[in-house]
Amino acid sequence: MTDASLQTAAKPVPGEAEFRDYFALMKPRVMSLVVFTALVGLLVAPVSVHPFIGFCAILFIAIGAGASGSLNMWWDADIDSVMKRTARRPIPAGKVTPGEALAVGLALSGFSVVLLWLATNAVAAGLLAFTIFFYAVIYSMWLKRATPQNIVIGGAAGAFPPMIGWVVATGSVSLEAVLMFAIIFMWTPPHFWALALFMKTDYDDARVPMLTVTHGRKSTRIHVLFYTLLLFPVAVGTAFTSIGGPVYLAVALFFNIWFLKGAYDIWRRDEAQAEADKYKVEKSVFKVSLYYLFAHFGALLLEVMLAPYGLGGW
Repeated sequence: MTDASLQTAAKPVPGEAEFRDYFALMKPRVMSLVVFTALVGLLVAPVSVHPFIGFCAILFIAIGAGASGSLNMWWDADIDSVMKRTARRPIPAGKVTPGEALAVGLALSGFSVVLLWLATNAVAAGLLAFTIFFYAVIYSMWLKRATPQNIVIGGAAGAFPPMIGWVVATGSVSLEAVLMFAIIFMWTPPHFWALALFMKTDYDDARVPMLTVTHGRKSTRIHVLFYTLLLFPVAVGTAFTSIGGPVYLAVALFFNIWFLKGAYDIWRRDEAQAEADKYKVEKSVFKVSLYYLFAHFGALLLEVMLAPYGLGGW
């Protein structure tokens, strides 16, 4: 597809925006994961936070995530319009103009960072500001269209929320916060590459240098297995820190063995096999990866809830 056709496809058709269209700019599905992991980071921290302050902190972190989503949709409107997975987003669907998306993203960015600072501390606000900048500028504007390692480095943006939650409570970063960050950071590449393997033409059509496009599907399969192997000790090792315990260990072992088995099955396959069964294995691994983070962070939360009864932690 030529540059001209990309630009033409990105132009919105006339339409009347509704509240749900502006809300869709904020990527609510992604926001739900941000809210959950940030909440867990806040609750597992060794310092308690007043419930109202905690509610405000999670709200402002969620708004910051929405700001990132809006800025991403503004910048990526041209490629969103040519990818089947994203063609119905508000800008390519003609519900919201790029200028409106930019205005929403900038306004929410400033609002969320300033209010998080006022409600909690400067370190948490600074981390939120850096997260928005990283996702909107470092990932969306630079890495996404420049390198096949885009999703590896860009995955850091989605890994910051539990660290921000921890910093809201403690005012500083510790090993536990870094490990929660690392779980999401290491999970992101195999999660997205499993998707890229069966979303066959989207990234080619949009000319996004996803690993499947630049290095081929065989190389992508190797990378899925490699990053899943790296993820295993990080996720399981978190069980032996102050935020872990037997419940988390059991969940981590179950899901990481399951995830690793799926990555191994992906690695063993070639394209002929994948085509024959319509990428059944790749789709299955992607579905497993959707539950992966919720299971791990849910287990961390359960450890905290069980602690008063002498059942959580070691």
